[in-house]
Amino acid sequence: MTNIVIAGIGMTGLGKMPERSVKDLSAEAVRLALADAHAEVGDIEAAWFSNTRQQMLEGQNTIRGQIALRPLGFQGIPITNIENACASGSTALYHAVAHIKAGLCEVALVLGAEKMFFPEKRDAMFQAFMGGTDIYRLDEFSETINNTALEMIPEELRNIDTGQRSFFMDSYAAQARLHMKTFGTTQKQLAMAAAKNHWHSTMNPMAQYQKDMSVEEVLNGRLISWPFTLPMCAPISDGAACAIVCAESALPKLQQRGYDIGRAITIKGINLVSGSDRAADAFDKHIGRVAALGAYEQAGISGADVDVAEVHDATAYAEIQQVENLGLCEIGAGGAFTEAGATKLGGRVPVNPSGGLVSKGHPVGATGIMQLHELSTQLRNEAGQRQVEGAKIAVAENGGGFYENEEAATVVTVLGKYKH
Repeated sequence: MTNIVIAGIGMTGLGKMPERSVKDLSAEAVRLALADAHAEVGDIEAAWFSNTRQQMLEGQNTIRGQIALRPLGFQGIPITNIENACASGSTALYHAVAHIKAGLCEVALVLGAEKMFFPEKRDAMFQAFMGGTDIYRLDEFSETINNTALEMIPEELRNIDTGQRSFFMDSYAAQARLHMKTFGTTQKQLAMAAAKNHWHSTMNPMAQYQKDMSVEEVLNGRLISWPFTLPMCAPISDGAACAIVCAESALPKLQQRGYDIGRAITIKGINLVSGSDRAADAFDKHIGRVAALGAYEQAGISGADVDVAEVHDATAYAEIQQVENLGLCEIGAGGAFTEAGATKLGGRVPVNPSGGLVSKGHPVGATGIMQLHELSTQLRNEAGQRQVEGAKIAVAENGGGFYENEEAATVVTVLGKYKH
């Protein structure tokens, strides 16, 4: 099989940027990735563009990738637009890898960009989240969510209005309560996952938030959907990320331009799956677990081989769930594993050294590629204060949408240092 590598990768800083557009953010990320790979526009034979919000909030409802890339000089090549909810960026990479393996191109560009913050369109900003589930079953899903492990919520906090929030916070909250009921996971353990990531982000200059928070500060934050407080939930973010992905046969050409081939990152495995009609308490059959096992089989590894991971912590509970799915600990032990400090920098297997979605930020269509940016930085030993010592195998889990009791789509990617 053809070895596929990430030759270059770049991302913008994250935050709320009302003055910037999808095109503007895209251009910055593309230029950074090309420079990182010592690549030129003419090297790119195919491109994938990931975005979920532009059609609704900026009005560019089709040909979004062509609009973003043409002014940068990308003309004539196949450009494919990808939308797979929060898993869009990693889904775009999945298709680029398949394209290269099929011999249809040698060098590809994968770009994710999202503009989510429009202060003058606040209702539309939140309405956009509703499209991430089955709109024909909203009432049914809402009733299920609201009644899942209801007894776990302190009586005085039931049925209170906590203000505007996305549908996904309630969905994740229901999953968290079921996990708490089944395994004894505590709200404090959720807060520890969030506090850890807020600390990690103080060492990431690209992060949306760079303020350390104690466990107590997280617990005392504004209630969103029990057991979540605001610091346990990913913010609305703007940003973009881009990767130059190629067959290893393209590396000598880049090397002639001064590229350090030792900075290439091998894609050892990548697996995209959709959800299933599993029982809510069948945690061992969760979509994230299924995706991880498939990616691990491709890569020839197990969870015990992972040195560092970036997981889709749209909420603090999601991180605890995904460390279990990735086999970093036993199913049901994610809370205790987190409380023991195993996922913190300096711990057994650091998770979300970037700060994760809850603190680094979550520009939906770009998130999957941003996870790969962090892991590439780690594998290149270029992460500075947040460097995971000796990192050789890295794993990203990127989930998207919500259906029944889990994400609708999930991609797990295994990365390693390139050996030549």
